[in-house]
Amino acid sequence: MNKFAFMVIALILPLAMFGCASEQTGTTYSRGDVGQIQEVAFGVVTHARAVHIEGTKTPIGTVAGAAIGGLAGSSVGHDTVSSVAAIAGAVAGGLAGSAAEEAMTRADGVEVTILMEGGKIISVVQAADPNVQFKEGDKVRVLTINGVIRVAH
Repeated sequence: MNKFAFMVIALILPLAMFGCASEQTGTTYSRGDVGQIQEVAFGVVTHARAVHIEGTKTPIGTVAGAAIGGLAGSSVGHDTVSSVAAIAGAVAGGLAGSAAEEAMTRADGVEVTILMEGGKIISVVQAADPNVQFKEGDKVRVLTINGVIRVAH
């Protein structure tokens, strides 16, 4: 496989995987959650605020960036220069790939503080959904399934 084809595959694969990242809103469920029993509790919103959810930091972005940077660097010069450039390209590409992954998977979120029936106060962070807004006094359901908690009206 030539270097250009490898670079294209190394770039497209991580982008495709980032595009498959699941949303974490209160209205999005994984396929495994379908048909499962959820625990439901009720409460009243006492506070809601916008938050930022940091992006993922998996090795995928680092490895893809390193592969592309290493290939690009290896095309510089010959022999020793090519080897040094490949290593430098791999390090720089790995750092850039990691930063790109984190930036592409970052999300806006909402932190909802809830006074539950019974007096317990909880706080839940979930991805923001532009169609769902929480404000003080809203009656909400707190849904728990497979260890994942969602807040819904």
